[in-house]
Amino acid sequence: MASRNNWSDDYWLLLLQIYLRKPVGVKPTFSRVMVNLSLDIHVHPRVLHDRMRQIARLETPRLEHIWNTFAGNPRKLTRAVKLLRSMNGFNNAEEFYEGVEVNETFERDFRPIEEQPNIMPVMLILILDLYFRLTPATMVGETPEVVELARLMKIPVADVVEAMDVMQHCDPFLNRQDVTFSPLLGPCQEIWDRYGNGDPNTLAREADELKAYFA
Repeated sequence: MASRNNWSDDYWLLLLQIYLRKPVGVKPTFSRVMVNLSLDIHVHPRVLHDRMRQIARLETPRLEHIWNTFAGNPRKLTRAVKLLRSMNGFNNAEEFYEGVEVNETFERDFRPIEEQPNIMPVMLILILDLYFRLTPATMVGETPEVVELARLMKIPVADVVEAMDVMQHCDPFLNRQDVTFSPLLGPCQEIWDRYGNGDPNTLAREADELKAYFA
C-alpha cells in the first residue's frame, strides 16, 4: 500500500469533488472514480477512502475551512481542481514523472496485461474468487456465474473460461500435467501466489470490494 507520506494537502480538493458527486457521500473504496484518482496521485484507494471518511466527519479545522469554502460553490471547486491538475501535470503522467522513479504496487492491478490487453490483474482476482466457488466441471461458458462475471467485467465469456483453465494449472491440488501456452499463465500465477494459498474469505471480501470498479 502506498505510504501516507505520499499525501499532499492539495489532494483534499480532488477528494472533495468526488465526495460531492451525486449521490453525495463517501464513495466505495474501489469505485472507478476513486481508483482513477489513486492512479493519478499514486495513493492507494484505501488511503483515499480513509481520507474521504475524514471529510464526511469534518475531523479537522482545515477540513471545515475547505468545506465552508468549496462545498457550497461547485464552480469555485471546479476551477480550483482544474488549476491544481494543470499545475501538477495531471493527465500528462508520462511527462510529469519523466526521470522520476515511481514504485508502483497496487497500480499494476489496474493496468492491462501486456500479452492480453483486455485483461487486468484485478479481473484475475475476481476470477480466482469465482474459481474457488466452482468445480472444474462447471468452469465453462454455460455456467451462469461465469456468464455473470464476464458481463460485469465487460469481457467475453471465453476469456473468463480461459483464465479459469489457466488457474487450474496454477492449482497444486489439481496437479495438471498438460501444458498451457496461454499468455495468462504468468499473470495468473502471480495472482495465485498472492491469494491462492491464503484465507478464501479474505479473497472473497476483497473481490466483493473490487466489483465496485466495474459497476
